[in-house]
Amino acid sequence: MERFIKETLETMNTRNEGGSGTGGSRTPSSSRRKPDLSLPLPQRVPSVAVPLPLPPPPSSTISSSSVPSTSPSFTQTVNFSDLERVRRVGSGAGGTVWMVRHKQTSMIYALKNIYGNHDDNVRRQIFREIEILRTVDSPFIVRCHGFNDSSGEIQVLLEFMDGGSLQGHRISIESHLSGVARQVISGLAYLHSRKIVHRDIKPANLLINHQGRVKIADFGVSRILAQTMDCKSSVGTIAYMSPERIDTDLNQGLYDGFAGDIWSFGVSILEFYLGYFPYGANLPSKGDWASLIYAIRFSDPPQVPATASPELRDFIARCLQKEPRRRFTAVQLLQHPFITKFQVHP
Repeated sequence: MERFIKETLETMNTRNEGGSGTGGSRTPSSSRRKPDLSLPLPQRVPSVAVPLPLPPPPSSTISSSSVPSTSPSFTQTVNFSDLERVRRVGSGAGGTVWMVRHKQTSMIYALKNIYGNHDDNVRRQIFREIEILRTVDSPFIVRCHGFNDSSGEIQVLLEFMDGGSLQGHRISIESHLSGVARQVISGLAYLHSRKIVHRDIKPANLLINHQGRVKIADFGVSRILAQTMDCKSSVGTIAYMSPERIDTDLNQGLYDGFAGDIWSFGVSILEFYLGYFPYGANLPSKGDWASLIYAIRFSDPPQVPATASPELRDFIARCLQKEPRRRFTAVQLLQHPFITKFQVHP
């Protein structure tokens, strides 16, 4: 294990951008690690992304044609200067999120400021991901109303979710957990149907409002920004990565982003039920990310306690299969008894 961790640390700290690795089959008795083992940070793959043109030249305004008609406050061109900050609602390695009010209409939005001196290639990737986000139209995905690029600062205007993220929440009542799982997997089913992979499903990226509606947030941009950070800065993302994404020698060097989303979803739902990170009990200390990636790669997938219902135990098991091809798809999970038995039909 010491050799594995040492080589992993050396490799991960010398690579900011990852790709798909390849490797032959091996047995537990073979060399524990190969020097090319790395944490993959996938680049955009045409088969799992919606090809869109690059956005128009940067502007400090949002035109009415770029904003969904469901936003009454943006029936005409609006300057970002017409937004006033109310309070900060979140911050992380990639930026800060503010609750803002539109001065003319009093409508409330979330404004994400992405800071950092990013090179032109990274900025183009960010803009392309924002353009994809603006095409998304699902009640289970946080809506994007536009973006602004001024003086090197990138700002993204988003739907405001007043309940914040589900990070740190315990949901031990199965009927409630089923409702959350149904909304998240519905969002994933929508994204996957459009060949869009999230790549960063975790409790911090699942937001809720006062009506109990849960929506997926923060995909694309956060993945690109993670490529510019060291491994310690992106540990929150690493914790929910699938085994084959951590070790590209698995699955014949192929990475199925859709199956990867399902693994991350399963870990998140199990965390809600337990009230703590599923792998936490197996780590020597909190924040020991080297041991974390070792546990994800080599240990058995975490399981739901025997006191839970058979439906929940099977639901999580369908998500946390070491072999990607054995995991259920988002559409299949929507038909699982754990979802259907609690679903209320109008």
